Amino acid sequence: MVLKRLGNLPLVVDNIDPIRQFEEQSPLLAPPVRVLENRALRVADHVLYVYPEEEDRIGKYASSYSQTDFGVEYDMFANPDPDSIQRASSRFDSLDLNDNVAIYVGGLDPIYHIEEMIKSMEYLDDWSLVIIGTGSLNEFTRTAAEQMENVEFLGTVPHEDVPGYLHLSDVGLCLVDDARTLKVLEYMAAGLPVVQLDGEARERFDSFLNFCTRDSEAISLAIKDSREINAHGQLKDIAARYRWENIAEDYVHAIEIII
Repeated sequence: MVLKRLGNLPLVVDNIDPIRQFEEQSPLLAPPVRVLENRALRVADHVLYVYPEEEDRIGKYASSYSQTDFGVEYDMFANPDPDSIQRASSRFDSLDLNDNVAIYVGGLDPIYHIEEMIKSMEYLDDWSLVIIGTGSLNEFTRTAAEQMENVEFLGTVPHEDVPGYLHLSDVGLCLVDDARTLKVLEYMAAGLPVVQLDGEARERFDSFLNFCTRDSEAISLAIKDSREINAHGQLKDIAARYRWENIAEDYVHAIEIII
C-alpha cells in the first residue's frame, strides 16, 4: 500500500483465507488485521479472492474484483521426485508403522480437529497415523505420539519432501469444514483417497471424498472405508483442473485489467 501511494503503482490484492478463520484462531490479533485488510481492499486497483463468503466485504471496499481459486503444484504431487520418495521412505523405515498408513499434513490447531483425529486411532489397531506440521497443539500432538503406538509425529519437513510422504501413504486426512483447502488438492493430485469433515466440500467434490463427522469413531470408520474408494485416476483428474497453469490465467487477467 505504501509503494502504491508513493510511486503511483498499480496494486493487485490477493485475498486468500477468510478473515473468519483468523478470528477463530487469533481473536486478539484479528481486529487490527481486519482494519489493515479493509484498507488494502480500498486502495487496490483489483482484488482477487478465493472464498465466496468474502465477496460482500470485498465489494464494500474494492472498486474491481474477481474470484479465483487455490493453485496446486500438480506435477510435484502427481509425479513425485524419486529423491523425495527415497527420503520419505528412509524416514518411514525408521518408524514402526502398520501396513495401512493415514497421513495428515498441515496446521496443528483446534480448527483442524487434531485431538479427534488422534483419538480415532484408538479404533484402528491395524493402522498408523503420520502427522506432519506445526501449530498451537504441537505439544499435545508430540505427547500423544509418545503415548500411542500407532501415532507418529514428524513435526515439519521440507515442502519438497511432502509428495514422497503422500506417495507412501494410503489415506489423506483433512478434518475441517472447508471446500477450498489446499491440502485436499495435494492429496488428490497424489491420487490419495481423502477423508474430510462433512459440510461445504460435499457440494464441490461429492462422491470423490469420504466424508465424516468430527466424532472420533466416525473418523476411524471413514478411514477404513476410504481404502475401498477406487478413484485414483479420477482424483488426479480433478486436481489437475487446479494446476497453477490454469489458475495463473486469473492473475494475468487481473493485471491486464489495470495496466
